[in-house]
Amino acid sequence: MPRLFWLIVGCTSVALGVIGAVLPLLPTVPFLLLAALAFARSSPRFHAWLMNHPRLGPPIHDWQREGAISRRAKVLAVTMMALALGVSVALGVRPWIIGLQALVLTGVAIFLLTRPRPRS
Repeated sequence: MPRLFWLIVGCTSVALGVIGAVLPLLPTVPFLLLAALAFARSSPRFHAWLMNHPRLGPPIHDWQREGAISRRAKVLAVTMMALALGVSVALGVRPWIIGLQALVLTGVAIFLLTRPRPRS
């Protein structure tokens, strides 16, 4: 049972991570990190696939080695967050919700921007 649970968590996390690559406010790398953990506990084959994937593997390696996030990922993430906030403003979302959204997004942006860039 635990192995099946971790396999489902891994597959779901990869799916959410891939979706997060194109949708604002849905993070990619945290889901990929969770998928790597889940696959390490459930499927050596899927774990190897994820870690060696040409697009999905490098951000995981960067984070595991150095706690680093690439410049491209930072720019993309902050841009998407700003876009999401702009959409909320354009749609006339209630001011207190926009304020809360801005507060959370600012915190996430500060975290992202203060992470080092990968050395390699």
